[in-house]
Amino acid sequence: MKVKTPIQVRYQETDQMGVVYHANYLVWFEIGRTAFIEALGFEYAAMEDQGIVSPVIDAHVYFQQPIRYGQQAYVHTSLESYDGIRTTYRYEVTDEDGNIAVSGTTKHVIVKKENFKPTSLRKKFPEWHQAYVKALGDE
Repeated sequence: MKVKTPIQVRYQETDQMGVVYHANYLVWFEIGRTAFIEALGFEYAAMEDQGIVSPVIDAHVYFQQPIRYGQQAYVHTSLESYDGIRTTYRYEVTDEDGNIAVSGTTKHVIVKKENFKPTSLRKKFPEWHQAYVKALGDE
């Protein structure tokens, strides 16, 4: 499963060269990840309401070509791996012609908000777990 999220490049996201500032791609990854979760029928806020959060524990970004102010960009988000506690999302940011500009991954762990102790998504949110397994094609 892959979710495509449009991003309109805003002026404040660029540097003096008119190129998207590198740190903004992590924000775009988050936009894509949220859209992916919503496409599965879930909301991250509902998880937080039950005392569970999913912080980033690792991130990689690979820059291949610039995206510039005024261009339309797309974040393509999918699951790379999931083990019930840790989830790795894969991202490709493309331009309007489908050329890959940036790719990367973020790894998240499911933890209790009160103490940051790892917990099982499988046990706490079994429907979410099943959706992730299905999205990976491991069902």
